[in-house]
Amino acid sequence: MTMLEERPLDEPFAADPATARRQAATSPETADRPRSISSRTFDDRMSLGGSAVASLCLVWLLYTVVLPMSGKLGFVLLWFVAFVLLYAGVTAVSQPGPVVRDRIASAVIQGGAAVVLLVLVFTVAYTFVRGFPAYRHLNFFTQDMSSAGPSDPLTQGGIKHAVVGSLIELGIAVLIALPLGLTTAVFMTEIGGRFGRIVRTIVESMTALPDLVAGLFIYAFLLIALGQERNGFAAAVALSITMLPIIARSADVVLRIVPGGLREASLALGASHWRTVWSVVLPTARPGLATALILGMARGIGETAPVLIVSQPSAYFESNPFHNPMNSLPLFAYTGIRAPDTNSHTRGFGAACVLLATVIVLFVVIRILARQRRARDARPRPWTRLARRASS
Repeated sequence: MTMLEERPLDEPFAADPATARRQAATSPETADRPRSISSRTFDDRMSLGGSAVASLCLVWLLYTVVLPMSGKLGFVLLWFVAFVLLYAGVTAVSQPGPVVRDRIASAVIQGGAAVVLLVLVFTVAYTFVRGFPAYRHLNFFTQDMSSAGPSDPLTQGGIKHAVVGSLIELGIAVLIALPLGLTTAVFMTEIGGRFGRIVRTIVESMTALPDLVAGLFIYAFLLIALGQERNGFAAAVALSITMLPIIARSADVVLRIVPGGLREASLALGASHWRTVWSVVLPTARPGLATALILGMARGIGETAPVLIVSQPSAYFESNPFHNPMNSLPLFAYTGIRAPDTNSHTRGFGAACVLLATVIVLFVVIRILARQRRARDARPRPWTRLARRASS
C-alpha cells in the first residue's frame, strides 16, 4: 500500500505548502475566524524587506549598467514600481487574492505618504540649513536693512522691519476677512436658498483665485482709481481677498456638520433663529472655525505677489500701514533670493525660516486656545441656565 492510500480520507492533500495554507484558511474550522489585516508575521516582514532590497538591486543593475539611463528621480520612481510588482509576486505565493490586493494598496498608499513626508522634511531642513548663518546672529532679528547693504556681512542688518510688516498686514487682513468669511458661511449654511447656492458657487470659484489677480485688482482699485500710495494697508486688503474664500469655504463645511438636533433643541426652548446661531451653532463649531482661521492665515502670510504689486521692498522700519511701502517676510525672502550676492541669499533663507516658525507658532497657539475653550464648554451646566440663555 502506498503513502497516498494510507492517508486518512478526512485529511486534505496539499501539493505544496502554499496550497496547504490556502486550504487551511478555507477549512470549516477557520471559516468563521476573522482574518487579521493589521498584524504582520515574520514571513510578511521578510517578504517586505526582501522585496525592497531585491528591487533596489535589480533597478540599480538595469538603471546604471544595462540601460543608458541617469537621474535620481527616475531611479526612485523605477525602484518604487519594481518594488510594488515584486512585492505583489512574493505575496501571491503564500497569500490569497484579497490579501495580495490589500498589501499592494497598502504599499502604494504608504509609499506615497512617505514620499510626501520626505519632500516636506527635506524642504524644511534645507531651508533651515541654508538660513542658519543668518539667523544665528541676534542682529538678524533686532535690526533692519537701513544701515546695511547687500554685500555687508551677516553681522549687520536684519529682518525686523519685515517681521513687523508681516504681522501688521496679517492682522489687518484677518480683521477684514474673518468677519466677512464667517458671515458668508453663516448665510450659506443657515439661510441658503437659490441665492445661497450662487454665493457658494462664487466662493468655491474664488478658492482657486490666483493671488496675482487679487493684487492686480487692489492695484487698479486703490492705487489707480482712488489714487492711494503703495503702503501696507493696500497689501493687507489684497491679502484679505486671498484669505476670504478659504475662511468662508472652511467655515461653511464646519457649520454644516453641526448636529441638527442642537438647533432643534434651541428652537424648542423658545430661542430665535439668530439667537440659536449665535449661542449654539457658533460655539459648537468653534474648534473648526479656528482651523478655518488657521488655513486663511497660512494662505495670507505666505503670499508674495499681492504685496509685490501693491507695495514694494523697503529697507526701513515702518509701523504705519497707511504711509510708505511696507516690507514683509515673503517679499524680503523673494528679493533676497533674486539678488546676485551670497549674503542676500542667506538672509532670504533666514527670512523663510522665520516665516515657517511663525506659521507653526500660530497654529499651535490657536489649537491650544480652541481646545481649552472646548473643554470649558464641555462642563455640565444647569438646564435652567441653558434654557434662560437660549430664550433670552
